[in-house]
Amino acid sequence: MKGLLPYTINVGGNLMDLGEPQVMGILNITPDSFYSASRKNTEGEIEERVERILAEGGSIIDIGAYSSRPGADNISSEEEMKRLRGALRILRSVAPDAVVSVDTFRADVAKMCVEEYGVQIINDISGGELDSKMFETVAALGVPYILMHMKGNPQTMQVEPHYDDLLSEMLQYFGHKVQQLHELGVKDIILDPGFGFAKTLEHNYELMNRMQDLQVLGLPMLVGVSRKSMIYKLLGGAPEGALNGTSVLNTLALLKGASILRVHDVKEAVEVVQIVKKMLTC
Repeated sequence: MKGLLPYTINVGGNLMDLGEPQVMGILNITPDSFYSASRKNTEGEIEERVERILAEGGSIIDIGAYSSRPGADNISSEEEMKRLRGALRILRSVAPDAVVSVDTFRADVAKMCVEEYGVQIINDISGGELDSKMFETVAALGVPYILMHMKGNPQTMQVEPHYDDLLSEMLQYFGHKVQQLHELGVKDIILDPGFGFAKTLEHNYELMNRMQDLQVLGLPMLVGVSRKSMIYKLLGGAPEGALNGTSVLNTLALLKGASILRVHDVKEAVEVVQIVKKMLTC
């Protein structure tokens, strides 16, 4: 698509073309994620969610068992793995060939998901900051890595976050970590600007406005703004009423270079991709 660079990533031995924007559907198996309608905990709910993501055009399923919402329970690695094993068993029975990413900042959890259930992508909100073994684990596993920007940890990240120059600091952060990953042999890296993570409302909109500046790093970008507080704190309401705002921000993200949209509402995001694609190819 015009405006996107021809990135490809290796997912389980197959090339995924990120020159065509991809939609990643969220599968939350937490009891306390910020958007209550996204929580899927029974076998039937997980099966239905997997089938719906794929039927509506999602090309990646992002499964997470640890809520990164400020104030959420800080569960153990063992509990996280227990939740993921149960859900991944169901997911793989329903969709054995689906492209799956695991949303975790723990290296042992990532390793289990890749080795036991063929998960193809690791999605780490902490950029390796919360587990010093994550980068070497990703390198050993040979899977794509989603590198997100965050300061602090999920419990404290929203306590008066401060930047002298948001984009400059993000570029330094990403540049340093990308170099580390490349030196370890990690080939496929996707950047996530981390909307809503250690950022005020103003930071989030500044970031969206200047997101194209991150393209200087020459890597594909994932954007996750789905139903986040940057929408409903501006417009009023709650996550349940933030779908329209999500579609607006997803449109802007694509125009500023996003290659992957991480969303709760797959059908609507796929429609955004189709409309933007049509506009940019005319």
